[in-house]
Amino acid sequence: MKLFNTLTMKKEEFVPIEPGKVSMYVCGPTVYNFIHIGNARPMIVFDTARRYFERKGYEVNYVSNFTDVDDKIIAKANEEGVSSEEIAERYIKECKQDMSGMNVREATTHPRATQEIDGMIEMISDLMEKGFAYEVDGTVYFRTRKDPNYGKLSHKNLDDLRSGGRSLLVTGEDQKEDPLDFVLWKPKKEGEPSWPSPWSDGRPGWHIECSVMSRKYLGNTIDIHAGGEDLIFPHHENEIAQSECCNGVPFAHYWLHNAFLNIDNQKMSKSLGNFFTVREISEKYDLQVLRFFMLSAHYRSPLNFSADLMESAANALERIRNAVDNLEFLKKNAAERELTAQEQELAKQIEEFEAKFDETMDDDLNTADAISAVFELVRAVNTGIGADSAAQLVEKAENSIIALCDVLGIKAKVEQEVLDSDIEALIEERQAARKAKNFARADEIRDQLQSMGIVLLDTREGVKWKKA
Repeated sequence: MKLFNTLTMKKEEFVPIEPGKVSMYVCGPTVYNFIHIGNARPMIVFDTARRYFERKGYEVNYVSNFTDVDDKIIAKANEEGVSSEEIAERYIKECKQDMSGMNVREATTHPRATQEIDGMIEMISDLMEKGFAYEVDGTVYFRTRKDPNYGKLSHKNLDDLRSGGRSLLVTGEDQKEDPLDFVLWKPKKEGEPSWPSPWSDGRPGWHIECSVMSRKYLGNTIDIHAGGEDLIFPHHENEIAQSECCNGVPFAHYWLHNAFLNIDNQKMSKSLGNFFTVREISEKYDLQVLRFFMLSAHYRSPLNFSADLMESAANALERIRNAVDNLEFLKKNAAERELTAQEQELAKQIEEFEAKFDETMDDDLNTADAISAVFELVRAVNTGIGADSAAQLVEKAENSIIALCDVLGIKAKVEQEVLDSDIEALIEERQAARKAKNFARADEIRDQLQSMGIVLLDTREGVKWKKA
């Protein structure tokens, strides 16, 4: 399996630190509002990577954080007159709901920055002791020039950054030894949450949070660190600097970054009015469609979001689901017999499509070509399997499509969820039919409820029901 490593700018064979295990850290969202579709891309892409590692037999320790202390969270809390903790708690819950809708599995661990403050203070203290950090009036800075490897991920050197103008520099440069030094700890301002530290009551800088959470839950050196390409500089660059200068070992062996998402060929921004949250998309589409759309391009390619492309994704997903529905129907009456020579050939083709799927995923997680392999499988199955096909062939085809889609996080077989409100409505209709002496209709509804696994109970208080 080969992965494109941002650190070396080339595809490299994946060799885990520990055979059979993968340690993976993915930068999560800052929780001050509903997540937008730009946040959704890394969530979907790296959840798919995790699923594929598991298909290959790896045990994956997948850590993805929530940044729950930040200027934007504080601003939102002040605007609403509530605590930062309340804002973070609310939007972590909303984020998890959206993740569930996109079929993004929960991480092995979802650490929160505010619960790891002690570890951050410890790492900052170590960096100061080793001469990589210094304090000015309660603020602690990292000395970028003290790290000879600074810039190795973004492929920038310090002198180029210095001449790049103020846009790359962090505020407060008059206090710093060098304008490119970045904040590890900052003193609190009025109305901000804070924690005691040896330097001031304050809070950590953004970059130190991920270094500490990655170390605590995965170790000093990890297999894979991932996120959007907007995080390469300065966030991931600074993570490497802190972690490697503190721990004295490489931070991550493979750095994976997904490309940007554009809206109708323009960068997404609130000012352009083309800013969409995942929740807004869910009002128009099944979020499985959004996931399918996100995986229809290679993760390192820029992806353009538009209504036409979402419709196309919806239709493509429907074709896969229709094929599975048809196989499910055929399976009920399929004959239990040995495969004919022709059926054996199709069974072999199914395995070839599975191998093709794996081959494309082994090539830097190429989900676009993996989806093409699924469609080739669907076409072969649609034309090669019918009412007279052997049961084991029908089952093999259905299981294959479902398994490959599951690696992509796509639900090819949709179980119809029975809502309590639907059951109550049918019971009311049955009661009305009985009252009107329309017993045929009442019996129809009873049979329908039975087929849904609903048992009716006649009690003194009226008709009650339970799931069988």
